[in-house]
Amino acid sequence: MSFMHDRDAAYTMSGGGNLSVVNEITVNDTRVLVNSLPEQREKPEISHRILVVEDDVSLAHLEALFLTAHNFIVVISSSGEVAVTALDDFMPDLVVLDLELAGSLSGWDVLQALRKNASIPVLITTSLPLDIRKYLRTYGETRSTLDHLAKPYQLQDLLKCIKRMLTNASQ
Repeated sequence: MSFMHDRDAAYTMSGGGNLSVVNEITVNDTRVLVNSLPEQREKPEISHRILVVEDDVSLAHLEALFLTAHNFIVVISSSGEVAVTALDDFMPDLVVLDLELAGSLSGWDVLQALRKNASIPVLITTSLPLDIRKYLRTYGETRSTLDHLAKPYQLQDLLKCIKRMLTNASQ
């Protein structure tokens, strides 16, 4: 049995682009996502699955490493096209979605594709000015299903938003 702990691996998906799995181990040639360090796994907390859709690779990896250290299972998608494909393979509990994605699918396109199949909470990140209240009213969203975090932000603020949204979604 071979184990590879905390290996950061990138995978190519249909449609092009990269999908990264953070904290991966392999057991008998089967890919397993690990949500935390071995000493943290003894906690009885439920591990939530988060899809980070961010084309800034360094920011995406920083967020993913921070979130895995807080007991989340994280998959990174580097483009809108990969994110839409990843939603079928990795049904997350929450999506952190950059609106300013490079490529043919914007963050808004990813949000619309997601909403066709699920009402998963989405935390929108962008440096652009955004009237989230107007969007919430227009599209029937609520703060438990959609929220906004303006870039740049502190990782602790990201964590607070994610925890709040997951708590609200489970009620």
